Amino acid sequence: MLPTVVIANLAPAGAAARCGQLNIGDQIIAINGVSLVGLPLSTCQNYIKNSKNQTVVKLTVVPCAPVVEVKIKRPDTKYQLGFSVQNGVICSLLRGGIAERGGVRVGHRIIEINNQSVVAVPHEKIVNLLATSVGEILMKTMPTSMFRLLTGQENPIYI
Repeated sequence: MLPTVVIANLAPAGAAARCGQLNIGDQIIAINGVSLVGLPLSTCQNYIKNSKNQTVVKLTVVPCAPVVEVKIKRPDTKYQLGFSVQNGVICSLLRGGIAERGGVRVGHRIIEINNQSVVAVPHEKIVNLLATSVGEILMKTMPTSMFRLLTGQENPIYI
């Protein structure tokens, strides 16, 4: 995930929602040709606010689906999954490991394991579920920041 603006909400009657091309989770990396990557939030907000009165605004966007589905193929428990998790959040990833090859991403919150929700499951149970799973392990994850916004643990900053 780039250090830039992430769309956390769209006002239903707003121009961004009406254009039909933006989704929650998308990253805005430039506005009217000006890169927002790495800029402070207040600077990004100013660029966006200043564009409100323009007839046409050109956004450069990296689409990002809020939920990512990954498949980890683990033939036996003797093979490490290759990632660490703390309170449902993927903290680190073993380069070249089973998890990395399956699409697991650092900083993502695990939402489901094998079609079983783990949103309100204690850390120990998540670890046990992962430690004992073999074969094709299906996980749904999303960026932690997006999870916090969608669950009301964090308030979006509207601009």
